Amino acid sequence: MIHGKGPLLTVDVGTQETETENIDDVLESFIGGRGVGTKLAHERIPFDADPFGPENSLFFATGPLQTSTMSFTGRMNCTGLSPLTDGLLSSNAGGFMSRPFADTGYGAIEITGASDELVGVHISDEGVTFEAVDDLEGATIPETIEYLEAEHDLGNEHAAIAGPAGENLVRFASIITSESRAFGRGGLGAVLGSKNVKFLTFDGDSRPEIELDDEVTQAIHQEAATSDSPMKDAGTVSVSSFANAVEAVPTKYFEELSYDKLEDIGSSAVIDHKYKKGTCSSCAFACKLPTKDESDGFTTEGPEWETVMAFGSNALVDNFRTIMEANELCDRYGLDTISCGDTVSAYLAANDEFGNEELMLELVEKIARREEEGDMLAEGIDRIHDELGVENWTMKGMEFAAHDGRTLNGQGLSYATSNRGADHMYSVAYDYEYPLVSPAEAMDKEGVDGKSEKIIELENLKAVRDSGVLCQFSSSYTEEERYEKVFQTDYEQLMDVGSRIVEMERHFHNQRGKDRSDDEALPYDLDGLSDELDSYYEQRGWNDDGTVPDENVEGAEAAGD
Repeated sequence: MIHGKGPLLTVDVGTQETETENIDDVLESFIGGRGVGTKLAHERIPFDADPFGPENSLFFATGPLQTSTMSFTGRMNCTGLSPLTDGLLSSNAGGFMSRPFADTGYGAIEITGASDELVGVHISDEGVTFEAVDDLEGATIPETIEYLEAEHDLGNEHAAIAGPAGENLVRFASIITSESRAFGRGGLGAVLGSKNVKFLTFDGDSRPEIELDDEVTQAIHQEAATSDSPMKDAGTVSVSSFANAVEAVPTKYFEELSYDKLEDIGSSAVIDHKYKKGTCSSCAFACKLPTKDESDGFTTEGPEWETVMAFGSNALVDNFRTIMEANELCDRYGLDTISCGDTVSAYLAANDEFGNEELMLELVEKIARREEEGDMLAEGIDRIHDELGVENWTMKGMEFAAHDGRTLNGQGLSYATSNRGADHMYSVAYDYEYPLVSPAEAMDKEGVDGKSEKIIELENLKAVRDSGVLCQFSSSYTEEERYEKVFQTDYEQLMDVGSRIVEMERHFHNQRGKDRSDDEALPYDLDGLSDELDSYYEQRGWNDDGTVPDENVEGAEAAGD
């Protein structure tokens, strides 16, 4: 089985000391990316750590495929203890940083401790330097990029940046790279901010050599280039009409399931506003669609479907330009568009202000700077819903994505079992419940009975993808045989790796007091959920209270010491 290469670099930003150690055994067992990040976090973050404390760590890692030029490999992973969900969380970002990161020669990089002053950390194959950057306090993402280009001749593809939202410990702050690509969900930007780190940069000339199957990687790359996928026309928003037709679009702060003005902000709006194509490193699929408002030249990248839902249908905003602007503000300040949009929609619901576009944009800025009511909203819905007087539309502390589980019941089951909570990317079960999927792969959207087996398969596969690291959009080009050729092992072994990653995440959460009760805490009823959770736990070899037996996790006794 191919895997990442290189040592672990630990950077303590408090003492400004570094250390390297061999992690070949971890890489060999967990491939790279999320797998390696999860294993290291399980070993090195205390189970009782404060997400904002110096003992929390962020683990950045690529996988073996970032040494190739194959499409769908312009991504990398970050893992840490989430201030939003209070659990172990991995997030991966696209863009162009994965190659400069691989050029450092490290298999993974750990950022730990906390600095007394605002610093930037420069990491290369020649060493680590620390730079006091007090003048960048409160700087936006574009302002920080401008500084790095002017002072260090480093483009935005070399940097991971905490915006004002991260500095201000907004619980759903993102880490931004490549100007507009985000380690989006779960607030890892706030973890970087809690360490008083404004940016990390990566550079070097020590990318490891990993022997890949050129025939299959080139075939995938060629098919990505010639594909006529609708994603190339409207990006992820291409699903909008299907989702609306089956009533799976959260609307009016989750009160409704379809939006009668979706056509004004859905795929046709993206197509009307796109002005060029965008992509990630080495990818010929080019699904990113920068948009422009021709009336004044305003531009942004996207927005993605989840952003259209959160700032559009859920807020009852039918002005695509306003959604573009909300998207751009989130990129500028470093905010997860899903959690931010849902939280703003909760405020609009509480104050009978649905459709108030000006207020919506004002709230995004106030959240990022924790000003006035933005200070409360920066805590996220789970912590403030009582104060607002609205329902708690979160799962395990995380705000819901689109692809509503009340209609797509397999996705609803996935939100329940997901270690990340209401994150649509944990299993991508919705992909199999929309009418656009081929009949051979389709899963009836109604009911949960018997679906746990499929959810387990998808969770395991997604963990492998996130370890590779492969984009979700590679799924149409990577059937089982190709997975075996790409990773040079049999499919069953890959699924075992994915299973162990999911289990290790769950075990970490169990040590923090999380169990079956958290899986059952959906804000809506799913008939048969309890029985299907029983089946899910049994198939995974877990206890019936949703906990993982210690003996299932190698080295569990030592973790967190």
